[in-house]
Amino acid sequence: MMVPMAQIDSTTAAGDQVAVPTGTATPTVHAHTRWAWLLVVGPGLIWGCSFLFIDEGLRATSPAGVTFARIAIGLAVMAMIPAARRPIRRDDRGRVALLGVLWIAFPMMMFPFAEQHVSSALTGMLNAATPLFTAIVAASLVRRFPSRAVLAALAVGVLGTVLVAAPSLGDGSSQATAIALILAALVSYGFAINLARPLQQRNGALPVILRSLVVAFVLTAPFGGWAAVHGNWTIGPALCLLALGGLGTGIANVMVATAAGRGGATHASAMAFIMPTVSLLLGLVVRHEHVAAVSIIGGGVCVIGAYLLSRVKH
Repeated sequence: MMVPMAQIDSTTAAGDQVAVPTGTATPTVHAHTRWAWLLVVGPGLIWGCSFLFIDEGLRATSPAGVTFARIAIGLAVMAMIPAARRPIRRDDRGRVALLGVLWIAFPMMMFPFAEQHVSSALTGMLNAATPLFTAIVAASLVRRFPSRAVLAALAVGVLGTVLVAAPSLGDGSSQATAIALILAALVSYGFAINLARPLQQRNGALPVILRSLVVAFVLTAPFGGWAAVHGNWTIGPALCLLALGGLGTGIANVMVATAAGRGGATHASAMAFIMPTVSLLLGLVVRHEHVAAVSIIGGGVCVIGAYLLSRVKH
């Protein structure tokens, strides 16, 4: 469940300058490196679990209810972080409102509807293609033909996406529709990531995330508020929705924004390689979902394509 990650260079997620002392001892560098990778692995694990959490949440409420509940909980978590409450530029408010649609409200609504018809494992594997859609959208927006290296990586990723989706497309119109909903969410993420980059550079990542969540909360309340409040909640689905909102929509966003601020967007995007594997394993082990072998191979090909894309020098 990818999020926009700005190339913030020497700024943190909150927009503060990072001091880079000279003559730093090697153990400190190693400790910093371990912390930096924890900021990447953590969101990958959390978002890999999120598709299972969505599936469990659907046992208690409708897809709209799941979406609203996770956004409401994530908003509550983000609002408690002082750095997220910093003001943003007035002339960026309209773009942030659009980001709330493209990044949060629309894609997060698509996934629960899709998981009514396809497995959480398949949904997670398809999310590995997010960096590919981001690159395609970026090239379209600047009207510049990608380099050969980018085209090669995209070709690999598109092949993987086709392999992941192929078995489900042959299983009926409802599953084909679910695949289309997931792909629509990934395209939305592609536009959102490109829109978020300059916004986060100017305002800091966390203030942008918080205000995007506010917009998404307002937009999804009429569709999911009633369903979430009047859901058939038991302890299992309730805990999963708390984890989905608090960790997936809240804490993981903070970790990724911090990782992007310290190590750059390419470093932070490495969590895209972790997420599909986690979702696949949880789907197979916890939910006992059936996933075609060709889909598993396709998920691996998507990860390879995303990795190749992350290695291209821009």
